[in-house]
Amino acid sequence: MIRSATPDDQPAIWDILRPVFRAGETYAIDPEISRDAALSHWMGGDHRVFVAERDARIVGTFYIRPNQQGGGAHVANCGFVTSPKARGRGVAREMLAHALETARQMRFCAMQFNFVVETNETALYLWRQAGFSEVGRLPRAFRHPTRGFVDALVLYKTL
Repeated sequence: MIRSATPDDQPAIWDILRPVFRAGETYAIDPEISRDAALSHWMGGDHRVFVAERDARIVGTFYIRPNQQGGGAHVANCGFVTSPKARGRGVAREMLAHALETARQMRFCAMQFNFVVETNETALYLWRQAGFSEVGRLPRAFRHPTRGFVDALVLYKTL
């Protein structure tokens, strides 16, 4: 089940974000980010935040927002994180399907991922299966903690 996040979900969302942010492998976020700063980043501003639940437990979260303001506000941007315990069970696929449908309902014309780390092969496979195209490559734009400098990709899908 996917539903809108509430303030009561913050502890569970932090439990999902913390290991991903701390690993420093997929998000260009300081691995030492504080709980409050991480939740503010994920849930703040113009983000509409959702959680995915299985067996009454939150197993994933995503946000959707305009990618840019003004003339770029018709393109959606999202961020996704799945609990390490729930990976490989279709949670990200379900969240993406929900995000695409929500973006259409919100009258976005497209969705763009601005900075997908090329070593994030699972996400890239899912995004490409869903019809996203690579429209840009940022050479050596991300410093991976074990692989060094790697490319980041820009992906785009018309809705």
